[in-house]
Amino acid sequence: MIQSRRALRGLASYEPGRPIEEVQRELGLTDVLKLASNENALGPSPKAVAAVREALGGVHRYPDSHGTVLRQKLAGRLGVTPEQVVLGNGSDELITLALRAYVEPGDEVVVADPTFLIYRLAGQVAGAAVRSVPLTQFRYDLPAMRRAITRRTRMVFVANPDNPTGTYVTAREVAAFLNGLSDDVLVVFDEAYVELADVPEFPQTIPLVQAGRAVLVTRTFSKAYGLSGLRIGYGIAPAPIAAALQQVREPFNVNLLAQAAAAAALDDDAHLEATRAYVRAGRQALLETVEALGWRAVPSATNFVLVEVGAAARATAQALLRQGIIVREMTAWRLDGFLRITIGTPEEMARLTAALRAIVYR
Repeated sequence: MIQSRRALRGLASYEPGRPIEEVQRELGLTDVLKLASNENALGPSPKAVAAVREALGGVHRYPDSHGTVLRQKLAGRLGVTPEQVVLGNGSDELITLALRAYVEPGDEVVVADPTFLIYRLAGQVAGAAVRSVPLTQFRYDLPAMRRAITRRTRMVFVANPDNPTGTYVTAREVAAFLNGLSDDVLVVFDEAYVELADVPEFPQTIPLVQAGRAVLVTRTFSKAYGLSGLRIGYGIAPAPIAAALQQVREPFNVNLLAQAAAAAALDDDAHLEATRAYVRAGRQALLETVEALGWRAVPSATNFVLVEVGAAARATAQALLRQGIIVREMTAWRLDGFLRITIGTPEEMARLTAALRAIVYR
């Protein structure tokens, strides 16, 4: 039997967080709480929901393959041209499109370790040699990543803020990293959590696009905008780079409902601010809970917190699961002893806190 190239490489597939429905079936529970996948606990904007309902009658038609309305709206908000905006099936697809457009077998990509797992997996699928640079104190070590770049390097991935740590690199660090860097190297700034990064000296990457630097900025509607289930993201890049991604993009990659919801979500600033407020409050409450339990949390600029539990991490995750609370155990990232916990609603966080106290103090 013919074997796939992936099997021959021994490529491990990405394991997403467990769905609520799966846990309900497995454990016979009806009230399952998911705090594992960094979703927006407030849900989508009511304007986005209304737009989806209105668009339902047209689902027998193919969507606008160019996403004209949404790209124009994004371009206007960001201060770029529509030709500099590329839509994707989540921001994950923008990552794979960039690799498809710019990386050939034998080329190199540089990633941090640990970071978002898709960079390594997608790079391996593209046939690239992946050079990993360890984090320092849970933060990207951009000077070390710069030193890891060789003549074969075609792409560098920078998740900012990072997943799974929640940390970020500053504008000063990014400027130093880019200073003198060859335009033969495409730097991908993955900003999936940018709307939640209310932190000092966060880099402004859109001016890099406007200046024509060799960068691709990827963002998503999955996190702050609460549209994870519709899978829609976008990339911003200088026109030649955006055109290269468009050339390798599948037609109709973003569905009609996703386009309608995203365009409407951009018009709901109140919902976005409510999301930011609940994340700030929930994150602080979770940090206080973690400290009271004697654990350590990594400072986060996102809607999740990486928590060092120690040897009991896996058992703690399983104990929570039996109570219908899903959190992310971090062995897949080689972060043994850690849990990643998404910020939920106040009611959800109160339930989590009570469950953790019961587990620790039983």
